[in-house]
Parts: sequence; C-alpha cells; structure tokens
Amino acid sequence: MNQPAKDQHLPLQTLVIPSDLAMVSKVEGQILQQIEQHHYSDEAIFAIKLTLEEALTNAIKHGNKCCGDKQVIVRFHVDEEQFVVYIRDEGPGFNPDAVPDPTSPDRLSLPSGRGILLMRAYMDEVAYLDDGRELYIRKWNRP
Repeated sequence: MNQPAKDQHLPLQTLVIPSDLAMVSKVEGQILQQIEQHHYSDEAIFAIKLTLEEALTNAIKHGNKCCGDKQVIVRFHVDEEQFVVYIRDEGPGFNPDAVPDPTSPDRLSLPSGRGILLMRAYMDEVAYLDDGRELYIRKWNRP
C-alpha cells in the first residue's frame, strides 16, 4: 500500500471491512467520533462525512462490485491539524480522468457520477494511487 512521503510519519489506524454497504455507516461513525474529539468545525465534519460515504460506497460498489469475498481497507489518521484517509479496494482499478463529467448537460439528470466531483470539492487533497485501487484524502482542520 502506498503512502505519500509527506505522510510517512503519521501513525495510521486500520479498519478492514467486507464489501457490504451496511459497513459504511459503522466506519463513518468510528472516524467521525475522532473528528469530533479534535474539535473540527461543523462544515468540516459535514464534508468528511459526505466524502467518507462517497468513497466507501465507491470502493464497495464500483471497486469490489459488492463481492462478499473482497474487502475494503481503510487506513486513517486524525489529529488536531488534519484528517488523512486511504481507502483501498480489491477491484481492477480505474482511471478517474476517464470518468464522465457529471456537470455536462447530457449527464445532469443521471442519478450517479457525482462522487469524485464532490470529494474533490470538499477535501483539500484527493489522489488516486495504484491505478485507482486506492484513494488518498486529506482535510486540514482550520479554525
């Protein structure tokens, strides 16, 4: 599993979950509890919750195709300065630049396809590693 050099010093907690959408809220809850303990703003909490929901759902549905034999690995760090998370699925990967623009007129009425756009809008850093099998996210805790 990759980790950007700037984060090599961060102690990461690890959660391994099955490809079950019911696990999304459990992971969210565990991480958000720590976010709240570090006094992140309501806006940051909203952004992190939305991003976790999108990222975990994408890993389970699109990466692992809801296959019960596959897992999602969530590695994260929360402190008073930042939230960092890596979400890895066992799928074949994808090219995020090849995902159609959900704001184009022909895609506006479609019910899906906005997750990547939302994550990029709400987080300070978003990157796809290992050919799209791992998502890296950072949100700074700003007063």
